[in-house]
Amino acid sequence: MTEDKNLELAELLYPHIKTLPEDMERRYPPRNLPEGAKVTRFAPSPTGFIHLGNIYSALIDERLAHQSGGVFFLRIEDTDEKRAVEGGTELIIDMLGKYGIYFDEGATKDGDKGDYGPYRQSLRKEIYQTYAKQLVREGKAYPCFCSPEELEQIRSEQVAQKLTPGYYGKWAKWRDASLDEVKKMLDDGVPFVLRLRSQGTEGKSFKFTDLVKGEIDVSENFIDHVILKSNGMPDYHFAHAVDDHLMRTTHVVRDESWLPSLPLHIELFRALGFKMPKYIHTAQVLKIDEETGKKRKLSKRKDPEFGLSFFYESGYPPIVTIEYLMTLLNSNYEEWRMANPDKHYTEFPFSIKKLSPSGCLFDFDKLNDIGRDVISRMTADEVYSQVSEWAKEYDPELYAEISADPSYAKAIFAIGRGGKKPRKDFAKWSDVKPYLSFFYDRLFKIEDEIEPRFDKADIRRALELFLESYEEADDRNAWFDKIKAIAAELGYAPEMKLYKESPEKYKGNVGDVAMFLRVALTGRLNSPDLYDVLHVLGKERVAGRVREFIGSLG
Repeated sequence: MTEDKNLELAELLYPHIKTLPEDMERRYPPRNLPEGAKVTRFAPSPTGFIHLGNIYSALIDERLAHQSGGVFFLRIEDTDEKRAVEGGTELIIDMLGKYGIYFDEGATKDGDKGDYGPYRQSLRKEIYQTYAKQLVREGKAYPCFCSPEELEQIRSEQVAQKLTPGYYGKWAKWRDASLDEVKKMLDDGVPFVLRLRSQGTEGKSFKFTDLVKGEIDVSENFIDHVILKSNGMPDYHFAHAVDDHLMRTTHVVRDESWLPSLPLHIELFRALGFKMPKYIHTAQVLKIDEETGKKRKLSKRKDPEFGLSFFYESGYPPIVTIEYLMTLLNSNYEEWRMANPDKHYTEFPFSIKKLSPSGCLFDFDKLNDIGRDVISRMTADEVYSQVSEWAKEYDPELYAEISADPSYAKAIFAIGRGGKKPRKDFAKWSDVKPYLSFFYDRLFKIEDEIEPRFDKADIRRALELFLESYEEADDRNAWFDKIKAIAAELGYAPEMKLYKESPEKYKGNVGDVAMFLRVALTGRLNSPDLYDVLHVLGKERVAGRVREFIGSLG
């Protein structure tokens, strides 16, 4: 069509759109930010499912923006009504808050925050149509009236001929339609989509630089993709280009699975006359397949850890997940953390250059190690607060016990906490109940047995002597001196040194005597420091359990 006919076509298609691109440029001017400041976005769809890759990307977005003095915003890409679920946006906002990833602008539960909104794509219809109409004026887009049946027929013929499926070349029957043909379809009320008039050639490629992948070969887009659907809403790809331009996004972070869309995105930016943001295509998170022993990407169907809900339902504190992801993002993070155990992760100098171009391997052992380390540095009050919050939703039995007497629970959590070598008993909150169950009478049970080589009469007498001598006011040394005295009376070595020198002279050692008491009080061969356990349990509970255990010996 001629330029005049293109102008006429634009008015026929979108007579209600009176705004021009320059109006939008004035409405959304370039941001006034310091040199080098980055503008990034987290732009999920409200599908109701949030996966590990979402938080992985959001973390990169947040770090890039805030570390550079820039802006991080949340955009909800909700133009696909079939995928959107009720409450999906609220779930995303809650997730970001839960994981301490705060945005400067974007969609909130109470509306939008920021000057570059609306931040929900469903509210930006006029903006997209403004630019779509301009593309029609310039002859870069055209209406297509093909029915779903016609499109399926085209696809079937292409597949039969072993051709690339899509709307292009001779298959694009409306690409060069006359104005009269378009008018007739409009007059008949036939619905249409708007397609990009691609300028690419099949088989041709060009060089593109990704900030992670480096220089890559990109095939030209030659397919006339839909940019506006029949309801006037944009296709994701078109909306992405318009929004990232107007919101002045400088860096786009996304999974490498988006690389096949790159040719279209590049062409859209060029057709619209926009400067492209820099792209960061991150490597996918992989795991070792249990059946094949080979690496594969995490799967929503196969791997519960792919869903972010797995981590908080399992009781991993959000900061643990964040700390773990930081080790995947930059390999030098672990070294930095060891040198700076008390610093917040945001003080780490995150670098795009250290993002791995190949897949990151998910490692539960490493995640749990980090969990134990992070939790060990928390105060007893912090542990109690977070365990309570988690247990209230996911372990009502545990919540009932610890909430009944918060002071008692905090005393338990305080055992072995602080100092240079704090205890590392649990990696996540679901580990807590097995760890502390013996402190609560309703959860207490004898789990381990004392080896049969020890005489029951010795066990009974050791526990009886303990009851006779135990004073709650004894300090650690005085208490242990009494344990040693009991050992000596029963023919057990009161010092480990003596036992090691002449084991044949003794029935056992002072550690064995302490073990008798440990099993009686905790039901386990291993427990936190026994002296601390005694003082948390209290004299009455200690005496009761020891007497009950003596009775069980027969």
